[in-house]
Amino acid sequence: MNLSATVLLALGMSMDAFAASIGKGATLHKPKFSEALRTGLIFGAVETLTPLIGWALGMLATQFVLEWNHWIAFFLLLFLGCRMVFEGFRGNEEEEAPPHRHGFWLLVTTAIATSLDAMAIGVGLAFLQVNIIATALAIGCATLVMSTTGMMIGRFIGPLLGKRAEILGGIVLIGIGIQILWSHYAG
Repeated sequence: MNLSATVLLALGMSMDAFAASIGKGATLHKPKFSEALRTGLIFGAVETLTPLIGWALGMLATQFVLEWNHWIAFFLLLFLGCRMVFEGFRGNEEEEAPPHRHGFWLLVTTAIATSLDAMAIGVGLAFLQVNIIATALAIGCATLVMSTTGMMIGRFIGPLLGKRAEILGGIVLIGIGIQILWSHYAG
């Protein structure tokens, strides 16, 4: 795989994390750059590991991974999205201020859900002559940059939308899950 193909793959793999990060940034109270970077690092680390895991699984059990990864991603994103929508409708905007940061495990779960497509790509890469370490690092770095940027964009969208930002973020996660299923069955 040449450099331009690797860059395009890395950017494509980071788009789900970018969209999720916008939603995450919009639900926080004026997230600082350090929180955006923390989110970017978590998403980037997970997105670096999943193609490596997929590559290893591709060497062992290709059929099982390809058969179930889209359903796993869909249900994780559906769960997280519904949780965000529920939280957005719950309570009154005056009752509680938006949090200043997301919990570590919530971010890790979201990162895993948005990176299962990278695991599937890793399975495919197991059959090609690629440097999997360089490819996984490119995907992780692109995700780090895109997720950090997404959080900062969400910072500006959040105050405009108020509590609706959390509902919108949840809908985006559900939409990503539906898109993963759609692309699996449409393609």
